[in-house]
Amino acid sequence: MRLIQIAIDGPGGAGKSTIAKMLAEKLGFLYIDSGAMYRAITYVAIENEVSCNDEEELARLAAETEIDFMIADTGKQLVICNGLDVTALIRNPRISKKVSLVSQHPGVRRILVEKQQDLAEKRDVVMDGRDIGTVVLPKAECKIFLTASLAERARRRYMEFLGKGYAQEYDTIRAELERRDTLDANREVGPLRQACDAVVIDTTCLGLQDVVTKIMKIYEQKKG
Repeated sequence: MRLIQIAIDGPGGAGKSTIAKMLAEKLGFLYIDSGAMYRAITYVAIENEVSCNDEEELARLAAETEIDFMIADTGKQLVICNGLDVTALIRNPRISKKVSLVSQHPGVRRILVEKQQDLAEKRDVVMDGRDIGTVVLPKAECKIFLTASLAERARRRYMEFLGKGYAQEYDTIRAELERRDTLDANREVGPLRQACDAVVIDTTCLGLQDVVTKIMKIYEQKKG
């Protein structure tokens, strides 16, 4: 039986990770946070004092770094990088500021796309990112593109940082999201783009469960 793939794309702060996680849990699928993989490489680069502009060295790190996902006893999904739990570490604002620089390099993207595809060949998956439906899993049974207003996305990211103890100004977060939107949409390889067969859901005024319910209905229709 062919494994099932659900691809969820969209800009930062649209709710991709939380929604994908909830959906995967509901369906019993593996959740693959592709953004966490780029963050993990960014973390490794910073720890090893590798410039975010050094594509050759970053690609080497990407090839050598082992990234996996596992479920803790608490039920929380962890991001494991070279045997270390980096789930919280990669959400630090210093990683958020650098990850777009790292992820724009074709050499890095090529290697991580291969790793993401390998993971998707082992189990039914829900994968979120910015180029999942267009590049990583172009044959996914169900493709969703989540969006939300910039103001709402900035508010969500502000609350996320606040909850994790990071002091960040709302205006700074909004400007950073806008900058990343531009970088992601205009990079040469794997740009942020809605797949032609993706269903768009604007999450600006929707609760998390409302979005999951919408996607479940879309998935059932695609599957049927």
